[in-house]
Amino acid sequence: MSRAQGSKWERVAERWLKQRNARIVCRNYHCRSGEIDLVIRDGDQIAFVEVKFRALKGYGSGADHVTFTKQRRIVSAARRFLQYHKHASCQVFRFDVISITNTPDGLKIQWIKSAFEAV
Repeated sequence: MSRAQGSKWERVAERWLKQRNARIVCRNYHCRSGEIDLVIRDGDQIAFVEVKFRALKGYGSGADHVTFTKQRRIVSAARRFLQYHKHASCQVFRFDVISITNTPDGLKIQWIKSAFEAV
């Protein structure tokens, strides 16, 4: 998937999360060790969100494609984010996945909270 297509689905996820009262803290955080699609505040927690899109349901959900290697990169980037954003470092945090699947009935969006833990 191209960067433009990835950005499109991240914007879809962002709008969807805002409708559920999540506050966007940061978009597309990049550092040497990895990247985080969205950093949000959900209630009193900070969530590092990976957005995954799948065009066909037959290939599994987007969440099925967040590999162990990808998880390690996200966790590493989250640690760096917390080092440089001290206001967030005292918060409870988690790692979420937004899985977007194109179905015959339209988009299916699933928010998987605490999809994986720091490894």
